[in-house]
Amino acid sequence: MGSSLRKVAIVGVGYVGASCAYALINQSICDEIMLIDRTPDRAYAQALDLSHCMDFTHSRTKVYTGTYEQCKDMDIVILCSGATPPNSKNRLDALELAQDIHKPMIKQIMASGFQGVFLAAANPVDLVTYMVWKLSELPRHQVLGTGTSIDSSRLKTLLSNYLPVDPRSVQGYVLGEHGESQFPCWSHVTIGGKPILDILAQHPKRFGHMNLEEIALQTKDAGWEIYSRKGSTHYGIGNALAYITRSILNDDHKVIAVSAILDQEYGQTDLCAGVPAIINRQGVKEIVELNLSPKEKDQFNYSCSVLRQAVQRLSL
Repeated sequence: MGSSLRKVAIVGVGYVGASCAYALINQSICDEIMLIDRTPDRAYAQALDLSHCMDFTHSRTKVYTGTYEQCKDMDIVILCSGATPPNSKNRLDALELAQDIHKPMIKQIMASGFQGVFLAAANPVDLVTYMVWKLSELPRHQVLGTGTSIDSSRLKTLLSNYLPVDPRSVQGYVLGEHGESQFPCWSHVTIGGKPILDILAQHPKRFGHMNLEEIALQTKDAGWEIYSRKGSTHYGIGNALAYITRSILNDDHKVIAVSAILDQEYGQTDLCAGVPAIINRQGVKEIVELNLSPKEKDQFNYSCSVLRQAVQRLSL
């Protein structure tokens, strides 16, 4: 990543890819965005439409279409190409479709000489991130996914409505699979630095209506609530992609819950799951290992077992 310009490629410019590009432009995160799509006309139209934002933004971002062969000079390649199986609430049911899409794609991108950071958003994102790591043969720190970043944001938003506080005053993470086996790590959720479990214990009358199991379920099902009503979720995840991209390009060292390749962290290896990690210019600088409660350890191990079973379905 030696270029003085900050260059990002987005593969797949449907709702998620376009929302990501829009967020990148409005937040002035990068200098160039290259759009790649299996339908060139759509990529061209998105690039043209997005270029018309420039008169109204703080800085100019060059937006253009390209190909896998042009990825060599990109700092980050964001993967948004995916498919959702019909009539399924489980993201893992999209695994075979995701594999068919990403196997030839990653091969072509790596043939270009790309040595930057892969950031995956396509579902099932933990498995897609794992696939990309295996297929690209890049070091594990250069491959990550959005993981439970969006779930953690959904949790904070829900809690902010109950308490009520600004969502940015809520700290905490959803861990494990970005899917059915995810769970909030309640032992590390704080409101303005104060543990939520202490708040609930000290103020039973004021906050006795809060059911943590129900909030966990609402967090898990939030994406489905949106998808079942309008056919896609894209604004939240588009902004999550922009947030992670900015942390990489700015060398921010922010701690974000992402899909990261585990190598002995949390007692897991050769697996990808949603965990908090320090994100910098090189991708994942370090995975943050939280001191989980016995119940949370069981939940994390179960979630990893679900993901490990899905890995067995891959042909890499």
